[in-house]
Order: sequence, then C-alpha cells, then structure tokens
Amino acid sequence: MKLNSLNKFISLLIFFSSFHFLYAEDQIDIWNKEIKKKTEQRSSENQNSNDEKNENIFQSLKKNDIQIENEVLSSSNKTKIFGIYDPAENGFSLNMWSETDAEKVRASFKRINKIQLSNTANKIFENTIFSFAYPPSGMDDKEFLSLKINWLIENKRIDLIETFLKQNSSFHNKKKLIQYLVDVNIAKANIKDGCEKINFLDKNIKDPYLEKYKIYCLIFNNKKNEAQLQLDILREQSNSDKFFDDKIDFLLGVTSKTTNKINEANLLNFYLSSVTIKDFKYEPTKKTKKIIWEYLNAANLIILDDDRDKEKLKSLENAANTNQFDKQKIFDIYSKISFDLNSLIKAADTYQTYDNIDARALIYQKFLLSDNEENKIDLLFILKDLFQKDNLSNIYTQFLSDRLEEIDLDKVNKSYAELVEKNIISVENLRLGKIKYNDKILHKSKIIKYFNEEIDQKKAQKDFIKIYKKIRKNKKYFFSAKDLALVESLAQDGIEIPKEFNYKKISENYDVPINLLELGTSNESAFLILKLVEIIGEDEAHELDPETIYFIVHLLNQNNLKKIRNEILISALPQRT
Repeated sequence: MKLNSLNKFISLLIFFSSFHFLYAEDQIDIWNKEIKKKTEQRSSENQNSNDEKNENIFQSLKKNDIQIENEVLSSSNKTKIFGIYDPAENGFSLNMWSETDAEKVRASFKRINKIQLSNTANKIFENTIFSFAYPPSGMDDKEFLSLKINWLIENKRIDLIETFLKQNSSFHNKKKLIQYLVDVNIAKANIKDGCEKINFLDKNIKDPYLEKYKIYCLIFNNKKNEAQLQLDILREQSNSDKFFDDKIDFLLGVTSKTTNKINEANLLNFYLSSVTIKDFKYEPTKKTKKIIWEYLNAANLIILDDDRDKEKLKSLENAANTNQFDKQKIFDIYSKISFDLNSLIKAADTYQTYDNIDARALIYQKFLLSDNEENKIDLLFILKDLFQKDNLSNIYTQFLSDRLEEIDLDKVNKSYAELVEKNIISVENLRLGKIKYNDKILHKSKIIKYFNEEIDQKKAQKDFIKIYKKIRKNKKYFFSAKDLALVESLAQDGIEIPKEFNYKKISENYDVPINLLELGTSNESAFLILKLVEIIGEDEAHELDPETIYFIVHLLNQNNLKKIRNEILISALPQRT
C-alpha cells in the first residue's frame, strides 16, 4: 500500500511539473508572439497606437517582473534599452527615437550641453532622454547610453544617477557612474556614504579602482579579515600596485611604517595619503585637480599658517576665482590679517597705499565693523573695484549680491537703492506661488484646474461654457495667443468648444515653424522635444512670449504629448501670488 501511494504521488508530481513547464513555455511563446505582432504593426499605425502598444508592453513587463534593460524585446532586434521612466507616462513609445538620424541627436546634445537650462527645459529634457527607448537610427545602444551617462555626470545629477543605477542592473560603463558617486563622497570627506555607494558594484564589474575602494571600505567598517582576503585576491589578479599595498598593509597593521609620498594619480590615492601620513601637509598648485581641491576644502586641509604669506594667499585667491577653492574661506583669511585701529578707522582714505591683498583685507574688515547702511554700500563697491583690478571678480560677484540683499533700503538714499538693485543677482528659478484665478481672462480662469488634474473633464466642460459666455459679453475682449493655447488643448482632450468660437481661424494669425511641424508628422516626437528644449533654453515657461507659448503647446498637442503640454500650461498661463 505504501509503495502504491508513493508511486501515485510521484506520478502526480511528474504530471504537475510537466504542466507547469508547458504553461511557462506557453507564456514565453505568447510574449514573443505579442512582441512580434507589435513590431510588425509599428510601421503602419499612428502615434496614438504606438502609445497604446507601449502602455501594454510596460503593463506586461510589470506583471511578469521582467527587467527591461536585460530583456530582448524583439527576436530580430538585439538592442538593449536603458532608462528611468516608462515612455507612456510622457506620451512616448519605445520607438520614439527610431525615425531620427543619430547625427541630429548628437548635434542637439552638443548645443543643449552649452545651455544653462531653466527648470522647465531641464525637466522636459530629463523626462525625454531617460524614458526607456530604442536608440536613434545609426546609433548603437552603447553610444546612446554614453550620452545619458555623460550628461548625468556633467550636470552632477547625483539623485538621477542613483535612480538610474537602481532601475538598470547591468549596463555598459556602469563603473563610470559608480566611480563618480564614490569620488563625489570622498571629495565631501563623507566616506561613510561613499562606502554605501560601492554596493552598486556587482560581481560582473571588474574595475581595480572600485575594488580598491571596496577594500578600504571594509577597513573603514572594521572588517579587516575580509579586507585582507579581498586584497590577496586583488594581488593574485595583478590589479593592485605598490602604493596601494603599502597603504592598506599599514591600515591593516601588517606594517608599522608607510611611505610619506603623496600620490595625486587619483582621488583615492590622495585620500589614502592624507589619512596615513602623520601631520599631512599639501600645497596645491594650478595643476592640482579640481576634485582634489574639493576634498582639501571639505577636510579642512588648506591652512594658511602665516597670514603674511602673500604668495600662498595669492595662489588661493586664484584657485577660488576658478572655483577650485571655497570663496568664503578667502574672506575668512582676510578677517584674520592684522591691522592697527588707526588703519581701520581711516581705511576708506588710505587703502590705496596698501598692496592689493592688504587693501582688500582692510576694506573687508572695515565693512564688517560698519553699522551704517550707506557706508556699507560704499565699502562693498570699493571692494568690487579691488577684485576687478586683479581679475578676481568671480570670487566677489555672489558675495556682493548676497551682502546687498541684506541692506535695508528704507535706510538709504534713493540713488543708493537703485545701485543696490542693479547689482543683486536674480536667481532664475521658477518660484511657483499660489494660483490666483481670474475668470475675466480665459487663460487665467479656473479652467486651468483641469490641466493640474484638480477637476475632471465634465466639470471643465461646464466651467468653460460658463466662463466663455461671460467673456463673450465683453465686446472689447481680445482672444490672445495664450487663450488660444488653452482652448486648443481643451479641444484636443475632447472638451466641446462653441461653434461660434472659431479658434482654428484665430490660429491662422500665428505661425508655427515649418521644420518643427514636419518633425511632428514624421514620428520624431523625442527629437521634437529636444528642439523645444533648445528654444526654451534658459527661460522658464512663464517668461516666454505668448506666440512662443502657443506654438510649443500646438506642437505638443499635435504629437499627443499631454503630460509635457500640461507642465508648460501650468507654468505659463496662470497668474500667481
């Protein structure tokens, strides 16, 4: 009986195992057929169909827990794709770049990299280039990936780098991003966080620099036995070197002495030098790497022992002017240079008798001691001239702006007030306040709530008709380009527009660049966004002229890029407090 029961159990087990295998195989076959079907339909369907397909693909990816960067989505296309965002979230598809020539994308990236993008332009750019998608025509996945990686590093987007590493488990040049994160934290003298970033390193990446840092982190976290084991492996692979061996042996306690040579070959070597050499001292020069300057600043390793050492102070001023040394520390040094009381009292009259460094220090100290607002302004502008005289304005420009913002303009003459306002640097960031609705002006009315997802389409329809009837009674009302951008967007989303309001006729008064219109009809939606990013550039959406706002919104409507369109509208149209 027992044997028969056992045989039945084994038979059932084999049956269910076979069934499970066939079911799994059927799932894979369905997936492949579905992808093949979608690929064949791509060329014949329009952008809306692409969006629907893309959404289905990503839903399938999510349901089956498939890592998109490791998956071949088409049997005929071995290209891998990498990113952060689901393209459907922004109205794109996996083929958003496929119809665009690679050279056009390269050229656009070069131009954009030269622009200090506004918040609006930057957000649109990021949402586009970091959407999962196949590369442009004539560009392989490695080059496309390199464009993204280089942009992240050049723009110091640490938050996005970490997200990208979490979203994409394995990709070409992953070690470059990890090393950047590691070096950023060493430069901040934040070794603990740097050691956490090394966890992004996986067994498939063999990089001597990162392996060395990983060994140091084990020592830092008091795991010396494991560090010794990893060091032995690194030596066996011939990936260690004499300098690193010497430093790690010293830190492990294997040897009691270490070389006093300071190694500047990379930041890790320099850091190891600083933590192992007793009474470490280093004199940076013009040739010192910027990241080493950053570490010296963060670790407080730059000390001016003698405030009369003018040559060293001059070199620090030059370094600060080129953003290698902390600018504020220059002023800290100025405050420590000794002057007698009489010199400070007569500073404004006698500063020209001093050399330039002492003159700047004297006027700076006089400024700190002054309690009169107009005297402070006079001294700040004397100091401005002194910095300009030695071509060191970069040290002083932001400092001047910050100090002038602290001036109480109610206590100064009107002529001083104008001078102060002219020299304050305005921060070109979009500071969104609370929207103030005005139902007498269409593009400032509460209909805007629809684009901010505060009301549904049914409510938007009622509000629009009510406000339109009210505005129509004003015979002097002029329908502006901003009004047109709003109405055209409502119509695009299915809101019914009164027949007597012929917005299409009004749109004929505004020209949309033909080259951009052509992009919109040639399945080049992603490249179109790059062109719009170039147009927006350093401006926020609310700073653009009405005609530009209209044609940008028109193009986004044409390509069904509603999420990006809504961001433009919410920034550009309403009045804010």
